[in-house]
Amino acid sequence: MTGSGRLASVETLTVEYRHTPVMLTECLEALALANGKVIVDCTLGGAGHSIEVAKRIAPDGLLIGIDQDDMALAAAEKRLKESSDAAQFLLLKGNFGDLDDLLQKAEVPGVDGILYDLGISSPQVDILERGFSYHENAPLDMRMDPGTQTLTAAEVINSYTQHDLTRILHTYGEERWASRIAQFIVRARAKAPIERADQLVDVVKQAIPASARRSGGHPARRTFQALRIEVNGEMDVLRASLDAAVRWLNPDGRLAVMSYHSLEDSIVKEAFKKYSQGCTCPPDLPVCRCGNTPVIDVITRKPIAPSEGEVAENPRARSARLRVARKLA
Repeated sequence: MTGSGRLASVETLTVEYRHTPVMLTECLEALALANGKVIVDCTLGGAGHSIEVAKRIAPDGLLIGIDQDDMALAAAEKRLKESSDAAQFLLLKGNFGDLDDLLQKAEVPGVDGILYDLGISSPQVDILERGFSYHENAPLDMRMDPGTQTLTAAEVINSYTQHDLTRILHTYGEERWASRIAQFIVRARAKAPIERADQLVDVVKQAIPASARRSGGHPARRTFQALRIEVNGEMDVLRASLDAAVRWLNPDGRLAVMSYHSLEDSIVKEAFKKYSQGCTCPPDLPVCRCGNTPVIDVITRKPIAPSEGEVAENPRARSARLRVARKLA
């Protein structure tokens, strides 16, 4: 989109992206912010966290914001420019799974803090053409970056085998009725392709017994979550990005990761365990042979959860869990 249409879109999205950042105080404290530090926000969105980060590292610090969504980048740039007391900033388009390449492009030798606010932003759900919402009659897309990604949710639904559909629904959606939903999808698509969200919702409702649909929220929520994760390769991307994040942190640098479901949190927990582990030799060996030394110190033995007050004011925060680690020398 070009011209006045694009400007109007940016104006609208800037307002939409002004959602309340989750656990803002906790994230700011976790990053141990100070003037002159270089901080990376790997999930920039509308800069809800980054605005406050940039204020606390000003005037000599640098905020690096990463997002693969053009709309989010435009909204974030506008907000950061409007903030007169913010530090310098550099916004980069890309997937945080490519953190090595992105930080090389930023030409920084290392960074002092890295923040992840995982999951999908509300504006992305609200734009029907993106196909993330199960509440609307929208195309089954779900690509975070439609400009470069080719695989869509519709392709997954209409081309994956029943076995593979069952696998992703069970693994990524933790869906109890994964096998039955996959069976109903294959049966329905044999008659006509499933191309829109409302079509898929109807199939899922048919597959899940009525008694099971009466609790646990929208019956298609887990199915749509699983498809989004599969389309965007979210779990593999997160693992690769966390490995890169640990490498790029300067000594005493902080890594703060906020997740919203158990799959993400498990990956973060595993990464923190791997990099905080010391010698793995059998205890009866007189001398260490593995050579393993801890790379990080895990600050949060248990993840930080939002306060009851925050959840009451911002229901989106309910499932958030924050884990924090510090890079060792």
